[in-house]
Amino acid sequence: MTAPLVLTIGEPAGVGGEIAIKAWDARNRDRLPPFFILDDPTRLEGIAASIGSRAAIRIIASPEEAASCYSEALPVLPIRLPRPVVTGKPDPANAPAVIGAITQAVDFVKQGRAAAMVTNPIQKETLYAAGFTHPGHTEFLAELAGGVTPVMMLLCPGLRVVPVTVHLPLRSALAALRTEDIVTAGRITADALKRDFGIARPRLAVAGLNPHAGENGTIGREEIDIIVPAVKALAALGIAATGPAPADTLFHAVARAKYDAVICMYHDQALIPLKTIDFDRGVNITLGLPFIRTSPDHGTACDIAGKGIASPASLIAAIALAGELAKRRVAEPATA
Repeated sequence: MTAPLVLTIGEPAGVGGEIAIKAWDARNRDRLPPFFILDDPTRLEGIAASIGSRAAIRIIASPEEAASCYSEALPVLPIRLPRPVVTGKPDPANAPAVIGAITQAVDFVKQGRAAAMVTNPIQKETLYAAGFTHPGHTEFLAELAGGVTPVMMLLCPGLRVVPVTVHLPLRSALAALRTEDIVTAGRITADALKRDFGIARPRLAVAGLNPHAGENGTIGREEIDIIVPAVKALAALGIAATGPAPADTLFHAVARAKYDAVICMYHDQALIPLKTIDFDRGVNITLGLPFIRTSPDHGTACDIAGKGIASPASLIAAIALAGELAKRRVAEPATA
């Protein structure tokens, strides 16, 4: 891997700047690959001073300059924020800069000037107030990638989960669940497990929707009418998929040893076990993109911004994973 990773600013009023600085401070301990951040250098200098970090901030003019100074300073490719940041209070006036940083990071990875992108958390309500029309990062990145179908995977040591329906009210998620969407999520997940995680024959567990996976239709027919046909379709594609399995027995240690990822039916079915197993080191990765994107699995945490107590563990895990996946993709031609 010759290009650095690019890290986006995220919500300026949140903890993104703080955890980025803490991640750079931990670069040697955690053997993190070189990265640079799209941010306001003066803002980051103030954050470093406020949390007692000795991190030096180095302004760079291009991604190509990041590696040469990374060992001594956090490389920052400057962006301009229209208004001063008030910690803990997002301002829609700065939303265009946040959106612009995401767009610029995508351009860098598409051009090969960055090996992968890592996104700091955004405050979606603030972006909506500025005219942002996407449900979140995932859908926006899919559009920037040319209209591909994105799949959200969350992972921590010992567990990978993929929700078929994501940021929908539960009632809407149940109404939106379709066989073809389960098949698409399973197929893209299996492909990613092969390409990016080096698993030759991925094993997918497909979760049921209802208690006890419906008990043969006595507690709901979604398993019979929607999920079983999806499992059969995945099997017909040569994918090792099993289910639907009762979700309440799918996530203990013995069960986790039997699969490589779980296809879940809705957001909390996937996120609750993941965050229970390892709250601090969860990572969000978007599958189906032509480039690598990871993110910490938490929000902007505006309530603790500026207090110096935000944990960088999830961002560190996201940076480390992005570096691992980028190295594997670079090595692909040599091993094909």
